[in-house]
Amino acid sequence: MRKGQKNDYRDAEAIADAVRRPTMSFVPIKSAEQLDLQALHRIRSRLVGHRNTVVNQLRGFLLECGVIVPQGPARLCQMLPPMLAERTDVLSPRLVRLVEELAQDWRWLDDRVDAVTGEIQALAHQDESCQRLMSIPGIGL
Repeated sequence: MRKGQKNDYRDAEAIADAVRRPTMSFVPIKSAEQLDLQALHRIRSRLVGHRNTVVNQLRGFLLECGVIVPQGPARLCQMLPPMLAERTDVLSPRLVRLVEELAQDWRWLDDRVDAVTGEIQALAHQDESCQRLMSIPGIGL
């Protein structure tokens, strides 16, 4: 039920009403370990997103110069070093420097993702419920 504009008094009143209802279910407070694990997953997700952004930006810069790179980070990683060494006719010295810097960012993000993933894997191997979940076909870390 809505009574009007939102304010602190109405928020407190709504909370008090909700607590008195018999069907209200409460969420348990997360433990410090759960909060840590949640933070690790969020950081890993952000790092993976940044890495994808860098890879797509690299591909975009190269495409604007007429250099077509198939999708996927593995192909770009494979083609990038020889391309930077040989394609000086298409890529300006400034763009070569920028692409090299982006590639360095990419390597740093890869290292960070690997480190956080390793930490998550170590925690998963120590937890019994994670072990049970990982034993299900199609479920991984």
